[in-house]
Amino acid sequence: MQKLTFTPVSYTGWGCLNQLLLEVERCKATNILIVTDPFLKELGLTDKVQQPLLSKGYATTIYTDIAPEPPLAIGEKLVNFTRKHQFDLVIGLGGGSALDLAKLAAVLAVHDGKVADYLNLTGTKALEQKGLPKILIPTTSGTGSEVTNISVLSLDTTKDVVTHDYLLADSAIVDPELTISLPPKVTAATGVDALTHAIEAYVSVNANEVTDALALQAIRLISGSIRTAVLEGENKQARSDMSYGSYLAGLAFFNAGVAGVHALAYPLGGQFHIAHGDSNAVLLPYVMGYIRQSCEKRMKDILDAMGVSSAYLSQEEASYKCVDALQQLVQDVNIPSTLKGFNIPEEALEQLTDDATKQTRILARSPMLLEREDIYAIYRSAFDGEVREPDES
Repeated sequence: MQKLTFTPVSYTGWGCLNQLLLEVERCKATNILIVTDPFLKELGLTDKVQQPLLSKGYATTIYTDIAPEPPLAIGEKLVNFTRKHQFDLVIGLGGGSALDLAKLAAVLAVHDGKVADYLNLTGTKALEQKGLPKILIPTTSGTGSEVTNISVLSLDTTKDVVTHDYLLADSAIVDPELTISLPPKVTAATGVDALTHAIEAYVSVNANEVTDALALQAIRLISGSIRTAVLEGENKQARSDMSYGSYLAGLAFFNAGVAGVHALAYPLGGQFHIAHGDSNAVLLPYVMGYIRQSCEKRMKDILDAMGVSSAYLSQEEASYKCVDALQQLVQDVNIPSTLKGFNIPEEALEQLTDDATKQTRILARSPMLLEREDIYAIYRSAFDGEVREPDES
């Protein structure tokens, strides 16, 4: 038996933002905090959320003091701001950082202490109340934050999370139309992030029949549309497929978990402020190549889901070809394929390894046990640009 958890209400589809007022009414809100990316305010995208609310007499406050890969201090500042005002609803609009911070603000607004007190690895306090209602509206197709119970924060050299079902959205509104203005670079990074969620969920030790179905369909949708979405940002079908794929991948990894790629990606963001999607993308082929022997059959399935037939291949042959397909996809969307491509110095590999080993919650889901020497070997492979297996490291 395995517990499956989903956001209570989700809307998906082109133009579904028109359901926002209905959800706000359902929350019986009057004073609303909108946490969003400053870039979206400049684009005028926040008007699509704020103006309908103002027209119905709701009080709204737009908060944009956030940053990509948000450091702990930004989370602390937002939580303090939320506590000082009498908000009764939080709306998150944007990418994963905005959504994660919105969740954090909504829950910790009714708790005391600092955000640091509630961190997974080092915190000493437990969440005891659900907090304010929250509506999450993604404008990227990547993080899945709208359907997870996790808020990720950057620390000095790595990342940590606040996680509890209280952080789940009361409703998620996944409207592909909001992703049209996403630049190619962000489309690529967030798209490979979503693909990584689906792949890691599928090979996770916690995978089950439900998460498998979600993950495989996410892989089909994302791998079949990401190149078009990057090259033709206004392609409605590609944007829709990316949004659906990201949503399904979010549901899959929330219930089955992610593993080695994410564990190694967190220190890249913490130490070098590389965007989370880029961190996952550069590591994905190297991690999957390293653990290949532990999940050959599943990698054969992934290859098929990516649209590459494995009909005449053995599981071993298909798993090798899967790694090649992942490398090619990352290359096709113009993400650097090595740590050198992100200007990571060779001397950083040891510290990256030390920080990645601390991600025990995530590493526990890997189909292959990854010890310190394995983690270093994967970083070394990603630095050298050569996919290697354990006996080759």
